[in-house]
Amino acid sequence: MESKKIEIFDTTLRDGTQGEGISISVQDKLLIAKRLDEFGVDVIEGGWPGSNPRDEEFFRYAKGLNLAKAQLSAFGSTARDLKNVKGDANLNALLLAETPVVSIFGKTWRLHAEKGLGFSREENEELIFNSVRFLKEHGRRVIFDAEHLFDGYKDDPDFALSMLLSAEKAGADVLVLCDTNGGCLPDEIYRIVSAISKRVNTRLGIHAHNDSELAVANTLSALKAGALHIQGTINGVGERCGNANLCSIIPNIILKAKCETESKIDLQSLAALSNFVYETMNLAPYTRAAYTGKSAFAHKGGIHVSAVLKDSKMYEHIDPSEVGNKQRVLVSDLAGQSNIRYKAREFGVDIEGEPELAKRLISHIKSMEFEGYQFDAADASFELILYSEMKDFKPYFRVLNSKVNVMSDISGMNESEAVLKIEVNGEVEHTASNGDGPVNALDNALRKALLRFYPEIALIKLIDYKVRVLDEKKGTSAKVRVLIQSSDGSETWSTVGVSSNIFEASLQALNDSINYKLYKLNNRIISQAN
Repeated sequence: MESKKIEIFDTTLRDGTQGEGISISVQDKLLIAKRLDEFGVDVIEGGWPGSNPRDEEFFRYAKGLNLAKAQLSAFGSTARDLKNVKGDANLNALLLAETPVVSIFGKTWRLHAEKGLGFSREENEELIFNSVRFLKEHGRRVIFDAEHLFDGYKDDPDFALSMLLSAEKAGADVLVLCDTNGGCLPDEIYRIVSAISKRVNTRLGIHAHNDSELAVANTLSALKAGALHIQGTINGVGERCGNANLCSIIPNIILKAKCETESKIDLQSLAALSNFVYETMNLAPYTRAAYTGKSAFAHKGGIHVSAVLKDSKMYEHIDPSEVGNKQRVLVSDLAGQSNIRYKAREFGVDIEGEPELAKRLISHIKSMEFEGYQFDAADASFELILYSEMKDFKPYFRVLNSKVNVMSDISGMNESEAVLKIEVNGEVEHTASNGDGPVNALDNALRKALLRFYPEIALIKLIDYKVRVLDEKKGTSAKVRVLIQSSDGSETWSTVGVSSNIFEASLQALNDSINYKLYKLNNRIISQAN
């Protein structure tokens, strides 16, 4: 009797790489495959070995992966020549990949079969049958992707169904119903999958695209209608608008639908897997992604935060740790005392019994955010404000004046120089430094001036720099907000500066960055001494 557990089929390395702006190396694909196996995916579709040298190379190297749980699948199409299926180059390339699983797609929409391939109904049936049978004779588990199945079924149900029955008769192990154009609605998916499940005996699968922003909903509708094989990609990457997002589907089927998967899924590593794939594909993470996004469990409004502190279920549909994410409370002009107390606790400071301090902090933060500051993305700057209000921090240095020179000549050569005068404990240091640009010159000059006093700042590196124009209608006189991210190799922190002068805003953020690091180091030394 067939298992009722859900099989997870990941096509990040094949369909996912067809997304615009995505190009990954063979080594990248091997790394992702290893992580997918550790996560608990059942089948990993590695690519189309008959279509390009990179995928052929991937399958050669993949033989040495020693996967613990997952099986690799090569992807291809049915044969091109009805009279020479055994000699078809594509099918033989699939065999040469030596994967235990093979997935092939065939036409199930009459429009494609007749106009695209020039085949009659009978010829298309025979092509699908012979292609599946050929692979089965060579000992492969065959997954048949019924391309454009839902559009084909709506156009001619008998034609679409006859192609599925042909694949089933040839021995296909799974019949995957594909919403290739991504245009179906969940109720259509449910109706068609339900109808087909009554006519076939083979396990049904679903492969949905996201062109109508419904790929996850359509996948869950197919699951409810009887599909037991789920295809998708990590982070929903893929051609056009992408594929069904496994990072949403998997927690939905495990946590919400209470379904079991064939392999045990390491759900607590989901957010880490999502970020790993983003990083490996050199894509910026989508912060608002369900379950895995940085903002998925972030709270900004004071009323929300007050409720979350009493019972997180009031504004969180799951415990973030179930998917490897975490709760975050943001500090902004929408903050209340609950936000401030929560953030203070994050920094190890208890201000529960100090309502006046909380009020001062709220007033300070709201005033600064009105000026354009943003602290929900600059925790280090907020932390310095907190310690300042507590009379526990004062700046380690003062910038007395600054000057930036940007020079260029007719040859296109550019040169930036920053001149700074700073004061440390009553001693004045005057220095200048060049840089690749004016902000880099400022950064270099500030470090150069401070190194004599604080050699430990040599470890600090600027790893991200963002500029946002706040009031565009003012044109070149508009204020800008500069957010920078700094690191010392082991810790990372973010700071903010705002001014109508981009250099001044940058200098504010740089000052906060260095002051923050010095404060932390000094506190660590005091703690160790005690």
